[in-house]
Amino acid sequence: MSKRILIICGDYVEDYELMVPFQALQAMGHTVAAVCPGKQAGEQIRTAIHDFEGDQTYSEKPGHNFTLNASFNDIDPARYDALVIPGGRAPEYLRLDERVLAITQHFFAQSKPVAAICHGAQLLAAADVIRGKTVSAYPACAPEVRLAGGHYADIAVTAAVVDGNLVTAPAWPAHPEWLAKFHALLDSPAAAARS
Repeated sequence: MSKRILIICGDYVEDYELMVPFQALQAMGHTVAAVCPGKQAGEQIRTAIHDFEGDQTYSEKPGHNFTLNASFNDIDPARYDALVIPGGRAPEYLRLDERVLAITQHFFAQSKPVAAICHGAQLLAAADVIRGKTVSAYPACAPEVRLAGGHYADIAVTAAVVDGNLVTAPAWPAHPEWLAKFHALLDSPAAAARS
């Protein structure tokens, strides 16, 4: 059954963590709305490509410009079945937006499926929604997960973890794993009952 999925993103979101889920979830038959605070449908955000090249941290290169297909100010989270929070640098400042935090909290309060990749855990921590949950993220976000009361899952970069309605993964190499687990949550009897 087709679901309505919200993606919250912003400038310098990780290119693959926005583009791949946006397209893959549509290919699965879902309706996907990508929004950014302060921007309207048709406007663009810049993305960045983060690569793992053997350095102490990832490298960052310019990505593509991504055209938003929905307006942030028009979003009613009650009309969406699930939430995706991609990583990159965007969660670092998106977590300062009170409405972004309230939207994130809505999905947890209603036990709707949520996926967060890489630095998306920064937004989850700021929204205070991971207390007692097992959460994967980019390893540099482990202290934030722990300080927010979560249990950091130190897993392979190609793996993902599920805790209740939450799917998390450390980075874009885990797309096949987290997308499959997220899709299973979207198709679960609990998700069907909410539709």
